[in-house]
Amino acid sequence: MPKAMRESEVLAAALVNSVTQALGKLQDLWNEMGISRELQMERMQAAKGHIEILLNEMIEEESIMKEKIQNDIEMHKHELDLLIRELKLDPYKVDPTLTILQLEKTLRLTLEEALEEKNQRLTKLKQLQQEEQALCTELCATPYYIPTGSIPSYLQLKELKEHIEKLSETKERRLEEFFQLREEIRQYNKEIGHIPDGTLETEILDEECICLTKKNLEDMRMLLQQLQIKKESLTASRDVLMKEVQLLWNRLQWPKNKCEEFLRTTSKCSISEAMKMWEEELLVLEELKKEQLKEIILKVREELETYWNKCCLCGEQRATFQAFYNDDYSEEMLSLHDEELVKIKAIYEKNKSLYESVEKWETTLEKFVELEKKSTDPSRLLNRGGNLLRDERERSKAQKQLLKLEEDLKTNIENWEKENDSCFLINNQRFLDTMAQQLQHHKLKKDPQSKISAKRDEFATSRKAVKRSADERTPTTNNKMRKVGSCLKASSCSNISTGTAVGGKQAFQAKKELSTKSSTTGIIFNSTLKENLPE
Repeated sequence: MPKAMRESEVLAAALVNSVTQALGKLQDLWNEMGISRELQMERMQAAKGHIEILLNEMIEEESIMKEKIQNDIEMHKHELDLLIRELKLDPYKVDPTLTILQLEKTLRLTLEEALEEKNQRLTKLKQLQQEEQALCTELCATPYYIPTGSIPSYLQLKELKEHIEKLSETKERRLEEFFQLREEIRQYNKEIGHIPDGTLETEILDEECICLTKKNLEDMRMLLQQLQIKKESLTASRDVLMKEVQLLWNRLQWPKNKCEEFLRTTSKCSISEAMKMWEEELLVLEELKKEQLKEIILKVREELETYWNKCCLCGEQRATFQAFYNDDYSEEMLSLHDEELVKIKAIYEKNKSLYESVEKWETTLEKFVELEKKSTDPSRLLNRGGNLLRDERERSKAQKQLLKLEEDLKTNIENWEKENDSCFLINNQRFLDTMAQQLQHHKLKKDPQSKISAKRDEFATSRKAVKRSADERTPTTNNKMRKVGSCLKASSCSNISTGTAVGGKQAFQAKKELSTKSSTTGIIFNSTLKENLPE
């Protein structure tokens, strides 16, 4: 089967056919017009020349177009290579199967896309740099570096955006701190009555001026710290004045309503204004104090005696302050009393916990001694209503408290004596020695069993004597003893029944305690009772 003709060959054959037909028609026209053979050849030569010129012109134009397309391809390749390097993209790969026109079109479209991406990046860069520049100006920060004239990569644009976000967060944080510092500075100025006296303070307090640089915030912090120190200093000075004035109020017996009114007035003022008012009040009271020195000194002595008593100073120790017994009521004498009062107050406040513990120990000891005496009183066994059990519980509780207080006091005082390298004195005697003497005097033992056995030994002889005297008594006396014994049993049952009303466990404990103490309390009661019964 013959190979199909190409379209170009068909067009070429059609073109030759058309030229042949056209020349044939021209020849027929020339023959009809009677043009000679020579002229016909000339005219056919002219037609041929026109056709050749036209084809040559077309060939030339197409050659020029081809050359232009090839130049465009080279130019597109060059520009595309430059853009790819600037945009940091992967190199463009040319498809070898493409024709010149296809290649030119592909390169042109790719170049347009690259140029579009370049413009987009530059536009985004410009927008981000404007935002960054505004933030950097406000915060006095360093901009993110991108070389001038270069096209940013996607990574650079991302990092620039993150840098702007961090700057925005920093701005918000600094803005919040700025407003907080400015408000605190205004508050301190108001409290202490301070008037801005510098350019920095004036700018800070200006509503329209907002500076978020690190230096400005640091200056604000320093200014705030200075105002805090100034407030603390003024407050301390004011407190000293207040104490002096209140001391004079107490000593001069100043009317309470006037004191309260003055306090209300000063509380509404700034610290500076209040200090001036306290200073003026102090001057007025100082003048009045000079007129009433005797009454004031006597009141100071009363307060001094109160602290002497709290610190348990004996007469010898108090006598060392000879000015206390001087009748010269002068400014110098008042000053001496004030110094002594401040000194003894400081001693008491420093050792307040020890003094309070000593007082608590002595109170507990007195209570315990009283309960001990009560426990040896035979008449307590005749009381009904659970008093025996209650007293025994209180005595046991007081004993435990006393032992615990003794241990704590001993530890604390020994530590105090080590720290101060001196003895802790109460009434000019070492308290640890005094405490030991008092415990020995009252025969306080930590082991209650040893105390019970001691009581048994103590009353062993008295029991035998009581038995001998009982044998010599008349039957009437024995009847009386039986009656008293029945009363004692009734009293014991009443106590146990009262404990049962309180609770089963308490009743059991009461019964147990009564049984353990019957060997001592019963002996005491029986021996004493038998001695007092009539014969």
